[in-house]
Amino acid sequence: MPKLWAEHVLTGRGWERDVTIDIAEDGRILSATAGTPRTGTVRPCLLPAPVNAHSHAFQRAMAGLTEARGPDARDSFWTWRRLMFAFLDRLTPEQVQAIAAFVQMEMLEAGYAAVAEFHYLHHQPGGIPYADLSELSQRIAAAADDTGIGLTLLPVLYRFGGCDRRPLGPGQIRFGNDPDRYAALCADAAARIARGPADWGFGTAPHSLRAVAPEDLALCLSLAGEGPVHMHLAEQVPEVEEVEAAWGLRPVEWMLAHADPDPRWHFIHCTQMTARETAGLAQSGATAVLCPITESSLGDGIFDGTGWLAAGGALAVGSDSNIRIALSEELRTLEYSQRLRDRSRAALAETGVSTGRRLFGAVAAGGARAAGRGTGAIAAGEWADIIALDLAHPDLAGLTGDTILDAWVFAGDDRMVTDTWSAGRHVVQEGRHIRRAEIATAYARAVAGLRTGL
Repeated sequence: MPKLWAEHVLTGRGWERDVTIDIAEDGRILSATAGTPRTGTVRPCLLPAPVNAHSHAFQRAMAGLTEARGPDARDSFWTWRRLMFAFLDRLTPEQVQAIAAFVQMEMLEAGYAAVAEFHYLHHQPGGIPYADLSELSQRIAAAADDTGIGLTLLPVLYRFGGCDRRPLGPGQIRFGNDPDRYAALCADAAARIARGPADWGFGTAPHSLRAVAPEDLALCLSLAGEGPVHMHLAEQVPEVEEVEAAWGLRPVEWMLAHADPDPRWHFIHCTQMTARETAGLAQSGATAVLCPITESSLGDGIFDGTGWLAAGGALAVGSDSNIRIALSEELRTLEYSQRLRDRSRAALAETGVSTGRRLFGAVAAGGARAAGRGTGAIAAGEWADIIALDLAHPDLAGLTGDTILDAWVFAGDDRMVTDTWSAGRHVVQEGRHIRRAEIATAYARAVAGLRTGL
């Protein structure tokens, strides 16, 4: 029975000293006991490892390729989107797997133990299905086998090119399914997940209100079973305007009035909400899944984190476009966006709870909900999703309690992460993934020639 021990551990009861963590063979935590002598694998500081709650794995290979001004007078999310469609039209299943393994490895090295993969690339260029309908879902699962990351697979339903139900265009056509084919794809993908490790999970994802019909939401809930349902919501002003013109209400207003969201729902971005929408969606029990680095890169806008938390909302973070994989930086960017908007400091702190602690605690709990994963705390019965921080690092030396988290988030970076365990799998050691060399080599081979000529 594996044992971990650390002088400083953030357990489900709070910060405790001299803690022994017993891990069962199935990867779950049996116990976390304070005041114990050193035993087993010793590290100075252990934390629960959060879930990366929103990823489009293939976009990792685009990082850094979309920063030049295009022919439009003003670049935007929509000009970036055209480049993304052109890029993905080149991808083969082998490249998808190699790219996914590389980004999953980076996530583990950054301190994420699991990922909720919002997977919408399904078919061949031109929209022709592969002989195996769920071929590319299988590739995401194969990458997770290679890396040891915890996986919640979320196949995406994407039917239309907009609210007027126009056909999918070039690039987009690889995403498309009608309800029957989507149900068949989900059945195949769910069967693959069931053959994976016990900590893997499955859910569904109607892409957005622009890309599905109202009745598709019930279908996705049904196909998810007990798993989570994710959807992009209110990310861009033109999106909000399009939905309002077609559906009669703004996206969040429509969801609250017609879809009765609850804790099974997890909404991505939500950067274009009114104060009333923010409070209403937060109080529904749904999770806001934020991707601050990508939202900054794409000019989405600023999520109302202060209003959301004040209304009791749950939140998680993800890396979305995977332009940069950095857990601590996602948290820092979220907090700094609130400070810049409101000209404040410690915007998301609360009395007696520092900014770093509140952010980290919120995304650990919210990420577990978003993935439908028994994790988020170092406590008996949870998966052993754990990270170790290097307290010998100059910016962490001598610190205790919440100040460790504050220094990591606001003064440090993910090089402070020395180890990551995912459901007890010790996949990052001394800051490096145990299969880094071969995964990086496969990635370099896969993207050779892919990243030019966009």
